[in-house]
Formats: sequence, C-alpha cells, structure tokens
Amino acid sequence: MNEKHHVFIRKYLPLAGVILLSLSGAILLFFVIFRMQVIGDFFRKLLDILAPILYGVVLAYLLSPVCNGIEKGLRFLLERLRGRRAAKPPRQPSANPLAKLFPRFFHKERSGKAVESLISGISIAGSLLLLILAVYGLIAMVVPQVVSSIRSIVEALPSYLQTAENWMIQFLNNNPEMARTVQQAIDSAVSWLQNWIKTDLLPNLNNIVYGLSSGVMGVVNVLKNLVIGLIVTVYLLASRRRFASQAKKIVYSLFPVKFANSFVSHSRYTHQVFGGFISGKILDSLIIGVICFVGCSFMKIPYTMLVSVVIGLTNIIPFFGPFIGAIPCGLLILLADPMRCLYFVFFIVVLQQFDGNILGPKILGDSTGLSSFWVLFSILLFGGLLGFVGMVIGVPVFAVIYNMINQFINRRLEKKDLSTETRLYDNLEYIDEENLGYIERSEAEGKGHRPS
Repeated sequence: MNEKHHVFIRKYLPLAGVILLSLSGAILLFFVIFRMQVIGDFFRKLLDILAPILYGVVLAYLLSPVCNGIEKGLRFLLERLRGRRAAKPPRQPSANPLAKLFPRFFHKERSGKAVESLISGISIAGSLLLLILAVYGLIAMVVPQVVSSIRSIVEALPSYLQTAENWMIQFLNNNPEMARTVQQAIDSAVSWLQNWIKTDLLPNLNNIVYGLSSGVMGVVNVLKNLVIGLIVTVYLLASRRRFASQAKKIVYSLFPVKFANSFVSHSRYTHQVFGGFISGKILDSLIIGVICFVGCSFMKIPYTMLVSVVIGLTNIIPFFGPFIGAIPCGLLILLADPMRCLYFVFFIVVLQQFDGNILGPKILGDSTGLSSFWVLFSILLFGGLLGFVGMVIGVPVFAVIYNMINQFINRRLEKKDLSTETRLYDNLEYIDEENLGYIERSEAEGKGHRPS
C-alpha cells in the first residue's frame, strides 16, 4: 500500500465512521419512535424474565450493610481471641481435641482462608436470618391485628350503612325537591347498572374469570421469584467484593484513567446517597409507625394497628407519604367516629411536622443535599414515570443527577477562574471582564454603567 492510500484512509476513514454512526443513530431513533410498542413489550418481557435477579439484587443491596456489620463484629471478636491466645503459652496440636476433628481450621497454611470462609458464611446466614425474623415478627404482630380490624369493619358496615340511610331519609323528607332529584338519579343509576350487566358483565364473564386466575398465578409467580431471589441474594452477598473489583477492572480497562476515576467516585457517591437514604427512610418510617400506634392508642382511635401500619408504610414516600396514608384512614375512622376522625387528622398534621422538621433531618441528615423544592420536583417527576417505585427512589436518583450537574458547573467555572461559591452570585450585577471582579447591584448603580 503506497503513500496515497495511507493519506486517503487517514482523510476519509473518520468521515466514514461519523456517517456510519449517524445512520445507526437515525435507524435507532426511527425504531424508538415508530416501534415504541414493540420495544416496550420487549423490555417488559425482559423484566419478567430477570425479575428473580432484580429481587435478589435489591435484597442483597439492602442486606449488605447488615452483612458487613456482622463480619466486622466477628473479625473484632476473632482479633480479641487471637490476642488472648498470643498472651498464653502455646499448646501442642495434639493437646487440642478440636484439631483432630477440624484439622482444616488449625492448619497454618489453610486456616486463614477457612476462617474467612467461615466468617463470610456466618455473616450471610445471620443477615438472612435477621431478615426472616424481622418479616416473621412483623407478620405475627401486625397481620392478626389488621385482620381483626378488617373483620370489625365488615361486621360494622351494615350499621354504618343503616345510619347513613336513616340520615339521608330524614334529610330528604325535609327537602322534597332534593328528594325528587335524588330519586331521578337513583333511577338512572339502576337503569345504567342493568344495562351494564347485560351488555358488559355477562358477555365478558369468561374474561373476568381468566383475569382472576391470572391474578392468582401472578401471586404464585411473585412468590416463586422471591424464593429464587433469596438464592440469588446469597450468591451476591458471597461475591459482592469480587463483583465490585471486577466492575472497577472493567471500567479502568475501557476508559481513560481520569474518566474511570471520576466514574468510580460518582458510583461511590451514588451508593452513599442510596444506602443512607433508603436505610434512614426505613428507620424513620418504623419510628413514625410506632409513634402513630402509641398516639392512636392513647386517643382511642378505632382500628389503631391498621391505621399505624398504613401510616408507617406510606411514610416511606417523602413529603406526600403521611397524607397519602391519612386520607383512606381518615375516611375509615369517619365512619366509626367522626369526632375521633378530627383528632386523628390533627394528630397526623402534628406528626408530619415532627417528622419533616425534627425526626427526618436527624436520621437522614443532609444525605441528599436537595432543597424542599427539588424534593417535591423529584417525587412528582419520577412518580409520574415509575409510579410508587419512582416516588420512593426519585429523591436519591435526582440527588445523584443534581450532584453531577453541580460538579460539571463548578468545573466549568474553575476553568474560567470564576468562583464556585453560590453566595457571591446573590446580588451579582455583572463580572468585570478585565479583572474578573464581582460587581454587585449597588456598586454598579454607583458607577452608573452596565457592561455592553
């Protein structure tokens, strides 16, 4: 190959690469826009297949701090035992009966790996045991009370309806015009119901039965995914450090060192934000649920356990959580005792203020670094995109995005030799182009000119 061919390749090969990438991007954009249904079905199918893996990843991520804590405690105890053993005179191997039963753990060359494997196994088993005990304890304490509350609601429902009916009859007897309007509305509703039964319900009865059976199979599928997810959790916890090392190895092999360092730093910050926010929010919701139970018990609120569980679970959602849980609970209490409903509403408002201003900041601290506006924005945005899951994870996800944008802006300012302190821009009118001085509004008005 002569020099002309080398020049031709160096000149036109980058252009051909750009054209190829542009065509590929255009084709991909076409499929995204005009084949959105097919792409959505593909990803839903993929998520269904990978559901056990996703459950396992989530459980492993939540249990990893517990597992690390158990490992740290076991290593501390092991170091203490080794220190005491070193202070005593050495024993002969033959004098130790355990050495004959478990020679692997007393062999000098293999004891280190065996002890590490034992510590890892105990920590994984301990974290899973704590999870099972926590779930079992929650079910044992909450489910009977919730079932009892639901049973009492069902038993008292006829009396509630009878009371509402008597009040409605008395009200309509005193208002004849309203009675005629209500009667017409009832006749229209009955006619619509009969028509709906004939035209919609009966012809689609087979579909309804199929939907119910699909719902049952869906519950069975979720249970199956959870069981497989627990198995995946064990493997992930056992190999969590190895996976982290492999991920760093891949990043540093594919990208320049500067970019790889930045990527690892952002990943570490993401883990810190997610771990701190999720664990803190779970603890915060547990405390709020207990406080709600104590307060409702003191005020003799009906269905105390059911209400406390709902308030505690919905409190995981930032900002809107207490109110989302309080609305159905308030309606339920209103049927039983309207005056207690007023007490409950006032108590929930006070509890939300206590959580938002005292308890939440104490537990979560400044783990996200977001203002109240951005918290509200992230909940609305990700809640609209991902539903309930988006409302739960929206705040830490947006916190990570916000931090990345903030670092990008600060780097751009530093390249221009400008300050990254936000307070300097509060009353800023303009920046002097010659000496990069920050001219405030009052100073600019004194000079009587503005930059062109």
